[in-house]
Amino acid sequence: MKRSFTMLIMLIVFLLFTTGCWNRRELNELAITLAIGLDSTRDGQYLVTAQVVNPGEVSQGKGGGGSGLSPVVIYQAKGKTVFEAVRKMTKESPRRIYPSHLRMLVIGESLAKKGIGKPLDLLSRDWEMRSDFYITVAKGMNAEDILKVPTALEKIPANNLFDTLEVSEKAWAGTSAVTLDELIADMVSDGKRPVLTGIQADIKGDEETSLSKQNVEMINPPARVKYGNLAAFKKDKLVGWLDEKQSKTYNVITNKEKSTVVNIPCPKGGKAVYEVKKSNTEMKGKIKNGKPEIDLNVRVEGNVGEVECHIDLTKPETFEKLEEIYEKETEEMFKKAIKQVQENEKVDIFGFGEAIHRADPKAWEKLKKDWDKNFENLPVNIKVQGEIRRVGTVGNSFLKKIK
Repeated sequence: MKRSFTMLIMLIVFLLFTTGCWNRRELNELAITLAIGLDSTRDGQYLVTAQVVNPGEVSQGKGGGGSGLSPVVIYQAKGKTVFEAVRKMTKESPRRIYPSHLRMLVIGESLAKKGIGKPLDLLSRDWEMRSDFYITVAKGMNAEDILKVPTALEKIPANNLFDTLEVSEKAWAGTSAVTLDELIADMVSDGKRPVLTGIQADIKGDEETSLSKQNVEMINPPARVKYGNLAAFKKDKLVGWLDEKQSKTYNVITNKEKSTVVNIPCPKGGKAVYEVKKSNTEMKGKIKNGKPEIDLNVRVEGNVGEVECHIDLTKPETFEKLEEIYEKETEEMFKKAIKQVQENEKVDIFGFGEAIHRADPKAWEKLKKDWDKNFENLPVNIKVQGEIRRVGTVGNSFLKKIK
């Protein structure tokens, strides 16, 4: 009897600490949102665009064909705050906007110029939001124009944008996949300014056809979405666009370059391609004669990816000459790109300020008050060391035999 009473008490205590799913979310009540666009309107409000998955079209039970409807639906609303606009979407959407699986956030250029800090507050504060989605800026257009373009290889446009940015960052190094945490960290840093990758929608011909399902039924779709170069920010405001060489220089200096290709001139004319396979940049800051200075040591390993000239790849001196040319060309490109950012954008996107802070915290306390001004005249010393590892599956090019 005593044992049964003890077990009953334990059961009651156990039930007291067992809670139900008080905050559960039923799937048939949620609008799974994979992409969000933020724009500013002429009357000072936010225009929020949500790309929502159409579950009936992407479910496996349809045999891949579905009913011919679009795999995503666009919902839009305006509001004085982003949160207000999102809640207003319920006037049109039968389900509540649910952004926990968000993959892409696209910000219109006009809003980026005004400042993205305030609209990002909701995304960083909402407990339902993950921070591993990528953020881009729509160059010369609104974010809504990007999210309305159907894509071919991926049924869901948001997945297409996400995967394309990842592939481009790994293979080309002219783009950068930036997450919310990375963006906010750079926005609040005294020694590094943020960058975001630009994105554009190229729409040719009739817009109604280009933005319909017919777009993905063509071999050469009249509407395409493609990534461009990087956008530079001062705190939370867009201040300028980098060109291709400046964008690649940024990724090399910040150790985000994974792979890319570089055209280099051959010793006797023509050109070859240096395929970068591994890159590492060592950045050191110092105070010299009371002024800040940066030393960059870039180590690169790569392969000969293509040969369009007459060179003998069986001789070691040929590799030494190609490495020397690559090092010289790359050093000049980096120096020019950094100088252009100093003169045009006037913001330290490379993190040189953080390097000075690590090297001399006391000196940094004085310099950080006007670091963007100090950055404009900051001396940067660059040393590039390139090494060729492989030449591919063949030695000398067959071009030597048909000259």
